[in-house]
Amino acid sequence: MFRLDAEHILRPVRLGDGAALSRAYLSNREHLAPWEPTRTDAFFTVASQEQHVQQCVEDAAAGRSIRFVIESDDGEIRGRMNINNVVRGAFWSADLGYWIDVNRLRRGLAGRAVAQVADYARAELRLHRLQAATLLHNLGSQRVLLGNGFEKIGLAPKYLRIAGEWQDHLLFQLLLEEPLSARREHP
Repeated sequence: MFRLDAEHILRPVRLGDGAALSRAYLSNREHLAPWEPTRTDAFFTVASQEQHVQQCVEDAAAGRSIRFVIESDDGEIRGRMNINNVVRGAFWSADLGYWIDVNRLRRGLAGRAVAQVADYARAELRLHRLQAATLLHNLGSQRVLLGNGFEKIGLAPKYLRIAGEWQDHLLFQLLLEEPLSARREHP
């Protein structure tokens, strides 16, 4: 668990988070729609989210991914940070994904959470790199990544199916072998 500010912590997803995740996704449904795959109504149910939580816990135990929630002091989930698709062998890399509650934007929360997750990926998972992708027009997310030392490495045409369409993405990476504090513009 990591303290992000006076009212938010970052912690791994745990069993029992389904109801809070359902509330978080429902209250952010419109906000997230342009940035995520098209979701069915079933996705937003407690049962669906608790199934997702079970998968998150199993994936973490197997070393395939680790997913975090940003939780406010009132116990509500205000965002997600995910290290997905952990690959070892010659690659030692993973994908980073995240979102922040629409009512918590522009407070530096995403930047601080990405910094913590990157530190975790380096120190705990011993990864070589994190990669992330953003839609071309997602300038806020690009600023978060660049502010945490990520570098733009390319353009991936029709990379992910977002909001019902195959969309181009900018690709970013962060090499994790050197101390991360030396690469950040802000902590």
